[in-house]
Amino acid sequence: MMHIVEESVMDSVRLIPFLFLTYLLMEYWEHKAGERSQRLIGRAGKIAPVLGGLLGAVPQCGFSAAAAGLYAGGVISLGTLMAIFLSTSDEMLPILLSEKAPAGLVLGILLAKAVFGMAAGLTLDFILRKKGKQRQGGDPDICRKAHCHCGKGVLCSALAHTARIVFFLLLVTFALNLVLELAGEDALAGLVLNRPVLGPLVAGLVGMIPNCAGSVVVTRLYLEGAMGLGAAMAGLLAGSGVGLLVLFRVNGDLKENLKITALLYGLGVGAGIAAELLWKL
Repeated sequence: MMHIVEESVMDSVRLIPFLFLTYLLMEYWEHKAGERSQRLIGRAGKIAPVLGGLLGAVPQCGFSAAAAGLYAGGVISLGTLMAIFLSTSDEMLPILLSEKAPAGLVLGILLAKAVFGMAAGLTLDFILRKKGKQRQGGDPDICRKAHCHCGKGVLCSALAHTARIVFFLLLVTFALNLVLELAGEDALAGLVLNRPVLGPLVAGLVGMIPNCAGSVVVTRLYLEGAMGLGAAMAGLLAGSGVGLLVLFRVNGDLKENLKITALLYGLGVGAGIAAELLWKL
């Protein structure tokens, strides 16, 4: 057991410098361009889901949260909100970069999430416009309730993010090392997350954990071979960071929030199953 703990700690600690530098750059970008991005997407009109898919893929901790506030205020459409939620990379990108994942893999996942988010968002808005159910107008200031900065600048935010992610990585790594030690490497392939259809269904639920834990778990399990590509895509698409949590807090329509949650889960899992089938062809 001590060997497992030591190995887990070392595996997690070695990532700290890479994670911290990545979060430092991300926080600098968000502090400089975050509010500008929100104003831009609020004025984009019919092409807002396209911008949402692109901006959502940029790893900003507050963007999905701010999007929930903008939607609650009627500033952006459901399609735009869904495009942002589906494309949000949350903690996936820093972990992939710190683990030195192949550039093709990183870009491929980001592009797939962004394109699917755009397509889903544009389709939803088209359907809602045809039915005359698009939201009109609203107050953009409501999104301030959704801001997630610690309020102490770039360095504080980067340190806080790094510490939180290292903690979750340590827990996941310990669990994986324990499975490997007790059952061997072949046990990973037999985990439920590696099974067709059932894997994406479960991974979608894991990804929807309303904090950074969901994307941390999904990304790490995929890199360790404990989760297939389809399940990983389902979890990463269904995961929106704290976006859903903020939506339930600032949007007073509980029934609508539940419908959005179910839609996000269904789209993510459906895309994950499709990706699994295409990968096997």
